[in-house]
Amino acid sequence: IATDIDDLLSQIDGREVAVHGGTVVLATAGATIERMAPDWRTEFLAIITNPTVAYMLLLVGVYGLLLEGYNPGAILPGVVGAISLLIALFALQVLPVNYAGLGLIALGLVLIIAETLVPSFGVLGFGGIVAFVVGSIMLMDADVPGYDVNLMVVTGIAAAGAAAMGLTVYLLMRARRAAVVTGDAALLGHRAKVLSFAAGQGWVSVAGERWHVRCATALRAGDSVRVLAIEGLTLIVEPVEE
Repeated sequence: IATDIDDLLSQIDGREVAVHGGTVVLATAGATIERMAPDWRTEFLAIITNPTVAYMLLLVGVYGLLLEGYNPGAILPGVVGAISLLIALFALQVLPVNYAGLGLIALGLVLIIAETLVPSFGVLGFGGIVAFVVGSIMLMDADVPGYDVNLMVVTGIAAAGAAAMGLTVYLLMRARRAAVVTGDAALLGHRAKVLSFAAGQGWVSVAGERWHVRCATALRAGDSVRVLAIEGLTLIVEPVEE
């Protein structure tokens, strides 16, 4: 164990080492130290092979392609996603990857995508987030020191994903409980003003439109009625008190 390079050269001076079947005595005392700075390519590769950077590139690649799939023709997400994914795959082949973690990340993404296609009310989505987080933690081989992904990054992405999924489920449930505001079904329960009525049928004004109606009760022009049902282009109504 040496404290610095000079100490190292001093300690190994005079040691014998086996080289190609022969013995060589090291003469390193007072040796000239020549430092070689890495070029830009080496520095770039050092950046992208950082485990956390490689992980972020993988996410950008996957989500970029997903956004392009959701919005065909956007172009930018697809281009950025494809480039990021290719760079991430290069970085991952250099790094000590745990393929079980990579598989869990892929499973998580599949479940998250399935959530948009299957009405599971968040079960698939939250299951995908759990698989994604566990896979992210396992992604780098834990037996190799210094190659773990920053847990704060994983936690932040998981929290953002869970928040987005929770918001989506909330909005879906609110939309499910909301009253119908479009189409003929929106007329159910509306009040209407009788324009004319005779022999069990007539005409009313409702929501700015003129509709043909039927009613079992005799009505007069100016009466208020409530829409009970819709049969084709005819409304079934009942009288209501003002």
